[in-house]
Amino acid sequence: MSNRIAHAGLAAKRMGAEQAAALIGPGMSVGMSGFTGAGYPKAIPLALATRITAARDRGEPFALRILTGASTAPELDGALARAGGIDFRLPYQSDPELRARINAGEIEYMDIHLGHVAQYTWFGFLGHMDVAVVEVSAILPDGRLVPSTSVGNNKTWLDLADKVILEVNHRQPPGLDGMHDIYYGTALPPARKPIPLVHPGDRIGEPYLRCDPAKVIAVVETDAPDRLGAFAPPDDTSRRIAANLVDFFRHEIRAGRLHEQLLPLQSGVGNVANAVLAGLRDAGFRGLTAFTEVIQDGMLELIGDGTIEVASASSFALSPQGVADFVANIDRYRERIVLRPQEMSNHAELIRRLGVIGMNGMVEADLYGNVNSTHVAGTSIINGIGGSGDFARNGFLSCFLTPSTAKNGAISAIVPMVSHVDHTEHDVAVVVTEQGLADLRGLSPKQRARKIIENCAHPDYRPMLQDYFERACLHSRGRHTPHLLPEALSWHQRFLETGTMRA
Repeated sequence: MSNRIAHAGLAAKRMGAEQAAALIGPGMSVGMSGFTGAGYPKAIPLALATRITAARDRGEPFALRILTGASTAPELDGALARAGGIDFRLPYQSDPELRARINAGEIEYMDIHLGHVAQYTWFGFLGHMDVAVVEVSAILPDGRLVPSTSVGNNKTWLDLADKVILEVNHRQPPGLDGMHDIYYGTALPPARKPIPLVHPGDRIGEPYLRCDPAKVIAVVETDAPDRLGAFAPPDDTSRRIAANLVDFFRHEIRAGRLHEQLLPLQSGVGNVANAVLAGLRDAGFRGLTAFTEVIQDGMLELIGDGTIEVASASSFALSPQGVADFVANIDRYRERIVLRPQEMSNHAELIRRLGVIGMNGMVEADLYGNVNSTHVAGTSIINGIGGSGDFARNGFLSCFLTPSTAKNGAISAIVPMVSHVDHTEHDVAVVVTEQGLADLRGLSPKQRARKIIENCAHPDYRPMLQDYFERACLHSRGRHTPHLLPEALSWHQRFLETGTMRA
C-alpha cells in the first residue's frame, strides 16, 4: 500500500485514470481542483478527453459543465476543450485552446468573482454537482485529506458533490502537511456568524479537508508536477510602474494614512506584480503581510528574506526555480504561509476588515476611472475578472496598474470610454502606469479625467485624450461625466479597422 494512502478503505478503491474517467458521464457537472496551474488533477482530465474524443468520433454527444477554482493547465482545460468536452465553464481560465473556443462561441463561459463561486454553489445558483475530481497530497488513516498546492473551491466541491474522485499526487512535497487552514465554520444565511480571523496569519480552521469516504468512488495515484511557467523578468516599464506606486505608499505614510508596515497586500499575477513586490523590498519596507489569492515568485522571495512576515493565499503560481526554492525550504515557508479556501482568501468582509491594499493589472482605463480587466475591444475575453473585483470593491485601497501602451504603441491603455467595464469608477482609487500615478480619491469625474490624462496617458495619446475631453466638456448634453457618444468607442473601432488607435 502506498504510504500516501493510509486509509484502508480508500486504498481499496485505487484504480487507473481510464477506469476513473469512465465513471464520469455525458452532461455531468464536474468540480475540478486547480487554481493558477497548481493543484489540478493531472491524469483523469487527459483520460476523460480521450474518452470524449472516442465518443464524439462515434457520433455520440459528450460534454460537461466544468467548475474549478481558477485557471488550471493544458492537461485539463486545454485537453477537454480540444476534445469538445466542455459546454460550460467557470470561473477563470487562461488556456489558449479554451479561450479560443469561448470566443468562437463554442463554449459557454461565466466570468464571476472568485469570492462568489463557493457561496453561489451553496446557494444552489449554479445547479447540482455530480462529481468532484480533486488532487490531494495524501490521505490520512482516518480519511482526512492533505491538500495540495492549491485549495481553491475544493472544500465546497467535496462537501456538495454526489461522488468524489481523488488524485493522490506523489510529486507534491510531504512538507505541505500543516500549511493549510480549512475553515468549516461557514453557514447559509440567516445562520451565518462572524469569521474569527483578525490577522492574515491567523489559523481558524484545520489543516485537512474532510470527505465522507463513502462518497469516494475512485482513488488515482499520480506523480506529476504542476504546470507552472516562469514570468518575464521585470523590464524598465514595470520597474517604473512599481516605483510610482512605491512613491505613493511613501506619500501615504507621510500623510498618516498608512504606517511603515503598510496594510496586508494583495497582488495580482505577472511581471508588473513581481516588480512592485521587488520595489517594496528595495525601498526598505519590512514587516509586511499579505492577504492575497496567489503566491508567486516575487512574494515567495519577500517571504524568504523576511520582507513579508506572513502571507495568506489560496494557491501558488511559481516558476520552476520558485518551486525548487519552495521545496528546499518548505519547513521555513510552512511557518509563514497559510493556504485557505478561496471563499476565505477572497471574502469581502475579511478584505474590508483587514484593510487590504489591492494591486491588480488591467487592460484599459477610461478618463473617469472605469477599468476593463478582461476583454479585448469589448467582445473577446482574455482570462477573466478573477479576484480583482473582490479586492477593488472591498479593500482599503484599490490600485490598478498597466503600461500606458500595448502592441508597440498601437494601443493606448487610457481611452475615452472603456469597451467593457469590470470595475466601475466607484471602485477604483488609484491608476498607475509608467508615466505616473493618478490618485482618484475624493475627485469628481471631470477632476479624475484631468488627473488621468496628465499623469497616466502616454505622451503620444495625451493630446488626443485632451482634445476629446475638452470637446466633450463643451458639447456633451450632460456635463457631469462628459462624453461624445458617437466618438466614445471610436478608438477601439479604429484599432479593429487599422491595427492602431492613433488617429
